[in-house]
This record gives sequence, structure tokens and C-alpha cells, in this order.
Amino acid sequence: MDAAVTTAPAGVATQLQRRRRTGLVILGAALAIIALVTLLWWWLYASNYQSTDDAYVAGDLVGVMSQLTGTVVAIGADETDRVQAGQELVKLDGTDERLALTAAEQQLARTVRQVRTVFANRGQGTAVVGQRRADLDRALADLNRRKNLAASGAVSAEELGHARDAVTAARDALTAAQKTLAASAALVGRTGVADNPDVQAAATAVENAWLNLQRTSVRSPVSGYVARRAVQLGERITPGTPLLAVVPLERMRIEANFKEVQLKHMRIGQPVKVVSDMYGGRVEFHGTVAGLGLGTGAAFALLPAQNATGNWIKVVQRVPVRIALDAAELTKHPLRIGLSTVATVDVRDDSGVQLAAAAHGQPVLSTRAYDIERAEITARIAQIVHDNTREGGAVTAE
Repeated sequence: MDAAVTTAPAGVATQLQRRRRTGLVILGAALAIIALVTLLWWWLYASNYQSTDDAYVAGDLVGVMSQLTGTVVAIGADETDRVQAGQELVKLDGTDERLALTAAEQQLARTVRQVRTVFANRGQGTAVVGQRRADLDRALADLNRRKNLAASGAVSAEELGHARDAVTAARDALTAAQKTLAASAALVGRTGVADNPDVQAAATAVENAWLNLQRTSVRSPVSGYVARRAVQLGERITPGTPLLAVVPLERMRIEANFKEVQLKHMRIGQPVKVVSDMYGGRVEFHGTVAGLGLGTGAAFALLPAQNATGNWIKVVQRVPVRIALDAAELTKHPLRIGLSTVATVDVRDDSGVQLAAAAHGQPVLSTRAYDIERAEITARIAQIVHDNTREGGAVTAE
């Protein structure tokens, strides 16, 4: 009976050891399979993608500023409003500019009349020269007749001397008239009244005053949404004062900060998938790598790290990568500047370049909002010149 009791625990222990070995083998096999699957997953999939959650939405904040000093009398758009390029956003009081335009128009009219006087003096000078030349010819003729008569004693020597003095006076008068005519000709040159330099300068002053009046209307440089409105009604603003900003939706992009070890195979043009925290995984944005930064965030910091101090600790650096997004997807699911995202770059095709090979052929951003059509003021200037060059014309500047 004692032998049976002894062998029973031994058999149980052996059985437990077998089960433990079997469990360890199964566990080892499972771990090996998991490791193999993980290795295959990394080799076939994960190694072809680089991902980071240190990625944020960026965009252009197009500042709106005034070109003049003035008082705000109207504000045409508020925060979050949609505006079009060229739309009036802020209106300034234009009383001073209107008065300056009126004064410039009146000065133009006066200048035209003054130039007309110069042209008239030139015509009068031409007539005077002709008259003085006729006087000289007559004096010469009288002198020649008296010379012939003086030989026979019919004319006294005193009378002959007076004739010579008359010729000298006539010649001097002609010379003075010719110089006066030359001075008048120098003033008018080879131009007419309309293209005279003085008239052109006065016309430029009128155009400049008119442009200043147009610039009392501060317009949006681009189409987009209003952000950061700082201007207030009745405020006195100066050129360069930020009034508000406009964010063009189609220019939204992603600034993704990848670790330096993730950039080995990253190239311009590679496809990118972006998921925003705002919409979650149900909305996926598609874009491309537009450019890789030329420095780390620490290098461009306001106070860059000083690694030569002796207290150096190696830290994996991050480099900003700019990702361009699809404009149609942005229109369907708008993003906001500063939102958090996760960016995943497909780096399988690394045949591209890391740096742009050529400069942009076109401007990155441009606007025609400040191109003012000047046909109106050109016609107004021409009318002022015309009204003040005709005979009996009145000063029509208002």
C-alpha cells in the first residue's frame, strides 16, 4: 500500500511536466509565428510607409492692410465670412482725397492755360521778329539811298549818321526779338499743349489724387475666409496696420514633422494619406509630398540649441515636410489652420528628388485686386485739357 501511494504522485508530476513542456512548445511556436508575421508585415508593408502624428494643418494668412492713412467708416466683412478677390472689406473716409483731387484738377486747368500762353507768346514772338526784320530792311534801304545822295552833296553828313544809327537800332531790335522767340520755342519744344511736360506733370498729379481716392476702399487680395479681424469702426489707421486676414481654402496644406531616420527614402511627389482628428478615420485626405525642409525645427527656433556647451544630449531631430492636399477634397471637407492630423507617406518609389530641381515658373500667390482700371480718370484728364485749350474755354475742374 505504501508503494502505491508513492508512485501516484510521481505519475502526476510527470504528467504535469509533459503538459508544461507542451505548453511551452506551443507558446514558443505561437511567439515564433507572431514574430514571423510581424517581420513579414514590416518587410512587405510597414517598411514602405512612414507615418507621423506630429502633423498639423497649415495655410496662408493673407494680410489686408491700407495704403493710406484714414478713418474707418465701414467694415464689409466679419470673421468666418466668405469673400471674393477684389471685394471691399474696409471703407475709409475719403473727404481729404476728394478735396485733393479737386485741387489737382484745378491745377491741371491752370497749367494748360499757362502753356497756352507760352504757345501764344511764341506766335507773337514770330510776328515781332518779322516786324523787326522789316524795320531793319527799311533802315538799310534808307541808309543806301542817303549814301548815294551824300556823294553829290544833297545829304548832309549828320543825316547820313542818323541813318546809320537807325540801321544799328533796327539790327539790335531784331536780335532781341529773335532771342525772345528762341526762349519761347525752348519752353514749348516740339510738343503740343496736351503732351507738354508741365501739363503731363499736372495730369500725373490728378491721376495720383484719383488713385488715392480709389484706395480709400480696401479690397481683398484673394478669395477666401476672413480671419483675425482687428479693425474697428471709427479707428484711425495708417499704412501697414494689419486690419484682418484672409485664408484661401484651396491653399491649405499639411506641415508634417518626420524624424530624421524616416527621411532616407522620402522624395518629392510621393503619395500621402492624411487623417484629421476633426473628421476621424472616416475621412481620408490624399496628397503628395511638395517639399522637404532644409533644416530641423530646432535649427530655426528663436533660441537654437547650443550643442557645443558640453552638456550635450543627443535627441532625434524632426524635419518639416510640406504636403499638398487635393483641392476637391478640401472643398468637400474643409480644414482649419492648426488642426492635428496623422500623415502616412508611401516611400516605395524613391526614384524622385529630395530638393526641387527648378524654380517655380509662375508666382506661388498673386493678386490683381490692386490693379485699378484708369480709363475713367484718363478720360477726365483729356476732357480738362480739351476744355482749357479751346478758344474761350472755361476752367471746368470741379
